[in-house]
Amino acid sequence: MKESRSGANIAKASYEGILTAVRANPTKPLEVTGYQTVKFDKNREALMYIPENYNREKASPFALMLHGAGGSAQHGISYLQHLSDKSGIILLAPKSLEMSWDVIVNDYGTDVEFINLALEYAFDHFHIDESRLAIGGFSDGASYALSLGLINGELFTHVIAYSPGFMAVPGQSGNPRIFISHGTEDGVLPIEKCSRKLVPQLKRGGYDVLYKEFEGPHTIPLEISEESVEWFLGER
Repeated sequence: MKESRSGANIAKASYEGILTAVRANPTKPLEVTGYQTVKFDKNREALMYIPENYNREKASPFALMLHGAGGSAQHGISYLQHLSDKSGIILLAPKSLEMSWDVIVNDYGTDVEFINLALEYAFDHFHIDESRLAIGGFSDGASYALSLGLINGELFTHVIAYSPGFMAVPGQSGNPRIFISHGTEDGVLPIEKCSRKLVPQLKRGGYDVLYKEFEGPHTIPLEISEESVEWFLGER
């Protein structure tokens, strides 16, 4: 049974980066596949991709994917959509209210609340494997995924950060496993100032980190996305 929470408590938690959505068996299960647009009001919607082999009787791995600055929900989905049908991963991608995520523009709050609504929808309608529940993203989305992933480590089992820039972590919980990749020729978020500083910090904090550097710019090579999915599914 889901724990009841007041709107005031949820809003307060949002300004601390805390997600209050509760993993549970779906109360309104859907048997759909492909792209699904989830509209919450006239200004905010999220995009889901349900793999073609989805079976609501079987728990599926799940990834909340966050776009980079100036991106869209479609960008968030695209990072792993090409691997979703093969891997069986359900994807959920919200859109930030501003050009980037709230803590990057100002502070935690509006985007955390929206992500919470989107997660509640996913948990209510799809059978999700609680042992394979990831948050991930690229660039600003990777920074935000790292931050929310560490704050909400009791919810997320894995964090996938493609070319992150920083972490904003006022408090930590749980012990999610972490995958980080970064290009050695990244001119947007230089590797020396970003991942080569972040990874040692995370390891000193006791996190299990798989770190992959590649020769290239600010991007996600196919082999990197494939390796991250294999890692997430426990195949390497």
